[in-house]
Amino acid sequence: MATNATTSQASPLPEPKPGEHPFAPYVRILGRGKRGSRSMNRDEARHAMGMILRGEVDDVQIGAFLMLMRVKEESAEELAGFVDAVRDHAEPPSGFTVDVDWSSYAGKRRHSPWFFFSILLLADAGLRVFIHGAEGHTPERTYLTSVMADFGFDIAYSWDAAADLMEKQNFAYMPLRAFAPRLAELIDLRPILGLRSPVHSLSRLINPLSAPLVIQGIFHPPYAGLHQASGQLLGYERVAVIRGEGGEIERNPDNAMKVYRSRRDGQGFITEEESWPELFAQRHVKPESIATEDMRAVWNGSRQDEYGEAAVISTTAFALVEAGASKSQAQALEQAAALWANREKDRFGNSARAGTAST
Repeated sequence: MATNATTSQASPLPEPKPGEHPFAPYVRILGRGKRGSRSMNRDEARHAMGMILRGEVDDVQIGAFLMLMRVKEESAEELAGFVDAVRDHAEPPSGFTVDVDWSSYAGKRRHSPWFFFSILLLADAGLRVFIHGAEGHTPERTYLTSVMADFGFDIAYSWDAAADLMEKQNFAYMPLRAFAPRLAELIDLRPILGLRSPVHSLSRLINPLSAPLVIQGIFHPPYAGLHQASGQLLGYERVAVIRGEGGEIERNPDNAMKVYRSRRDGQGFITEEESWPELFAQRHVKPESIATEDMRAVWNGSRQDEYGEAAVISTTAFALVEAGASKSQAQALEQAAALWANREKDRFGNSARAGTAST
């Protein structure tokens, strides 16, 4: 699939020395030391990641490449090139349009994944939300797929299944392994390597369906500028990055939230920041455990959770502003609160059915 980025004339790619593996030049570019190493340009990064995705690189080279990138830290051009390669291989069907690209790769540890309810409210408001993510790469975290299964929602393992779910419910979750299996394998290397790699950043930027809005939750604020710049290079109409609770796209209502935004304006891009004030004067105590039953009780109204409900409403409000469905923070919070108040409380009954995977 062609990217929606504006690309310049391709630059010459590095050539291997006689007898070398074709991927060796990319390890050498990164590993020559403080004075000799450099960042790859976009074309080089695209070619290197393409080789990895096609299975043309040895495992030892992949490990060296990812950790050298980790030490150097990825550049915006490198991330854009990596995403170009992934999008080349994603091949979604034509005509599959969505409003919001929502990535879910971190998992939750401290609080329940309240953002799942925000997705439901956004879908009820008429926004088409495409979710992609990965799970299981970090121990002791709760991932969106398990919560969706507990609430009886299907997971899409093909583009046709995702399109069908989108038409039925205005949102669909497709695991990374369903459209970029090699990339999913690289994410699973985290417990083996002991460190995150650039794969965790580039996965959030894939936007395989070219949604006009790309929302991202990150854990480390210094990465916000990198994601803004990468989104511009990729030509995305609007990218909004927050430091999400646990690294997911979820607002912690106990804290002020800063939105790092990049948006197209005429022929160029505008980079800006917007602050949302905290909603409570005193912080809430985190729960002892995360349980789907507790989330269901909050949804059906049999249990009150001040923190959880505020997280749902304020996360929804943030997305409404970024999607252009609300013109101000105050309007968005009012609209999100109304969506929450008018939700179908008996939607899930008193018990969950087993989730069924779509194929």
